[in-house]
Amino acid sequence: MLIAVASLSLSGCSVVGHWGQAAGGHLGIIRAAKPVPVWLADPATPPDLAERLRMSQQMRDFASAQLALPDNNSYRRYADLGRPAVVWNIVAAPEFGFQLKTWCYPIMGCAGYQGWFDRDAAQRHADELKAEGWEVQVQPIPAYSTLGWSRWFGGDPLLNTFIRYPEGELAAMIFHELSHQRVYTSDDTGFNEAYASAVEMLGARQWLAAKPEALAAFEAGRARRARFLALAREGRDKLKAVYAGPAELRAEAKAAVMAELRERAPREAPGYEAWFQRANNASFAILSAYDDLVPAFMRLFEREGGDWVKFHAAVEKLKPLEREERRATLRGQGGSDVPDPQTRTAQ
Repeated sequence: MLIAVASLSLSGCSVVGHWGQAAGGHLGIIRAAKPVPVWLADPATPPDLAERLRMSQQMRDFASAQLALPDNNSYRRYADLGRPAVVWNIVAAPEFGFQLKTWCYPIMGCAGYQGWFDRDAAQRHADELKAEGWEVQVQPIPAYSTLGWSRWFGGDPLLNTFIRYPEGELAAMIFHELSHQRVYTSDDTGFNEAYASAVEMLGARQWLAAKPEALAAFEAGRARRARFLALAREGRDKLKAVYAGPAELRAEAKAAVMAELRERAPREAPGYEAWFQRANNASFAILSAYDDLVPAFMRLFEREGGDWVKFHAAVEKLKPLEREERRATLRGQGGSDVPDPQTRTAQ
């Protein structure tokens, strides 16, 4: 990250400012992290945290031994950041469309979000985008991946922001973030996040296979999320039709769709009412990046006979392709006709 900041020394002040806080924020996390055995040996470590840390190490071993995810020093250390999120991501989309605004970075390429370690700074930049006409969300993020580059500094650590998640969701988080170290494609947020989301779901189910109560709790939570995703997807499709219609009718029709979703949410997506209350085009756009391609990856896993090594290798082969060819090939291999979440809609 420090090298990346130096490489941007001739760029605009806003770019350097963002990468300066990114480097400083990440190095602060690295300094705060200590090896899990150190925490376990400390009598001041709360028993519930110690239990979670022990479990996390079993999950970490499982990820490499059973899911063919990287075997490195990530998630072997823990840090308490004293805050509820590790970063706050800005996501933005047009008033009448779902194309995510993208930001480009050294090493990782372009992504449909921009992360800030300081919530107030994120909000200031979000307000600037709103003034430019974008619909914007600032989202608290519990974890992120450095794509393996942090291995030189101890690896990506476990954090207080997710360590006390229910067992299935803790496993899912670790598997998801490790997936980004296994396969990552520059400039394709939807592909990367859907792949990691498929891995987290499949991996968590395998981890919980011998734990029926924990598995039932995990599946119940994912079933609630599935109902939420179904309503959100229906709303997005209705809005897409609105945005393709007459320009003079879009604002009123959009407001009617959003009002309908907010009225239906308590019945059809309980627990997600707040999401619909604050939802805008940015919300729908980033949600689709994590969701739309997941069925195709799940089917690809089945096609590879549930063999993790073959599955990751099949995904790896898609990396050199151009975005549209990559998706077309994935649809063919996975047997699912899934749209590109970043396809431009009418504006």
